Amino acid sequence: MSEPRTRARRHRNEINFGKDLRHLLYAYGDDREPLPETVKVLDEILTDYIIEICHSAASLATHSRRNKVKVDDFKFALRRDPRKLGRVQELLHMTQVIKRAREQFDEKIGTGAAPQAGAVGGSGVGNGKEGGAEGGKA
Repeated sequence: MSEPRTRARRHRNEINFGKDLRHLLYAYGDDREPLPETVKVLDEILTDYIIEICHSAASLATHSRRNKVKVDDFKFALRRDPRKLGRVQELLHMTQVIKRAREQFDEKIGTGAAPQAGAVGGSGVGNGKEGGAEGGKA
C-alpha cells in the first residue's frame, strides 16, 4: 500500500461491517457483545484495506489503459498475499460452480415442464394432425 488515505468526512463515523465484525470477534473468543470502540477500530481498518485494494486495482486498470476494473486487476493487486489470492480464486470458482448448477437446474425445470404440458394437452407428435410433412417424405 502506497500512502494512507484519509476517509471521506461523510464516512468517518460510519460503521459498515459492525454485525459481521461482532460475530467474528465472538468466534475468536471475545465477549458476545464486544466493546463498540473495538468494532469501530476494526471496521475502520477493514474499510481502509478494501478502499486501498480497490484503488490499487483501479490504478492497475488505468495503467493498462482501461476505464473499467476487471477481476484480474484485483488478482494482480493481491498477488503478494497467496492466502488472500487463493481465497479469491476459490470464491470465483465456487461462483462459477453455482452458476452452472443454476443453469442445469433451470434447464431441468424447463425440459421437465414441456413434456407434461404436451401429454396433458393432447398435442404432440403422432396425433395425426401433422401428417403433411411425413407424407411428403414417403
